[in-house]
Formats: sequence, structure tokens, C-alpha cells
Amino acid sequence: MQIEIGLSEQERENIADGLAHLLADTYTLYIKTHNYHWNVTGPQFKSLHELFEEHYTEMAEAVDEIAERIRALGHFAPGSYKQFSKLTVIEEEDGHPAAEQMVRNLVTSHERVAKTARKAFKPADAAGDEPTCDLLTVRMQFHEKTAWMLRSMLDS
Repeated sequence: MQIEIGLSEQERENIADGLAHLLADTYTLYIKTHNYHWNVTGPQFKSLHELFEEHYTEMAEAVDEIAERIRALGHFAPGSYKQFSKLTVIEEEDGHPAAEQMVRNLVTSHERVAKTARKAFKPADAAGDEPTCDLLTVRMQFHEKTAWMLRSMLDS
């Protein structure tokens, strides 16, 4: 059945493409954060363990919202590691860095996801796609605030 929501097929495709990149970034950062939650050590263990859990829990909900928006636009959401690895700008973590380096890595990753969301905002805004703009605004707010809070932990 044809989709008639006031956006052209080309607009929906461009918006879905930006959201696919955001989905891949968010999911990859979710995995990185969950990894750090499991493997953090040191004097800040308890506070970082709990903080990382808050972050990955929030991102777990976000990936569903992003994927569902892609589907509402009439496109299929990427859903495999292979697809995500082609779309993401987030570096995976395969080692076990010290707690402070974990925080530094997460600051960089959250800033990158915020940039991806900001890039995806432009075609959504140009097309008048308010639901996607709302979703992207929430994502930028979360990642920018999280980066700020993590960065603040590094100030001495």
C-alpha cells in the first residue's frame, strides 16, 4: 500500500538513510557502553557501573524508536552487525581500557552520535518531517548532555 503522509518517496528515503546511520551509531555505542558496564574496574567502579547501565538502558529504548521511525517512513531498518558496521562512525571496543579511558572513549562516541543526529536533522527539517525532527532533537539532547557529564568527570 502506498504511503501518503505528506513526504515524497525521495524525502522519506533521505530521512530513513540518516536515521539508519543514527541507528547504527546508537546500537554500536550501546554495545560499547554495555561492555564497559561489565568490565569497568577501579575506585569509581560502583558509580561508573551504575552510570553506564543508565546510559545503555536509555539507548536500548532509543534504538527501537529510531528503527520504528524508519519503518513508519516505509523503509527497512538495518538490523545486523554487518549492516551496522558499514553505517557507523563509532569505534568498537575490543579491549579493556582503564576506567578513565572508558570515560574518554564514551565522550568521543557520544559526541559523534550527536553529530550523526544533527546531520540527519537537515533533510528531515527541510521536508517538514516534525516527528523525525522531534526524535532527533531528543537524541541530540541525550548525547550532548551525556558527553558533557562524562567530560566533567575528567576535569581535575
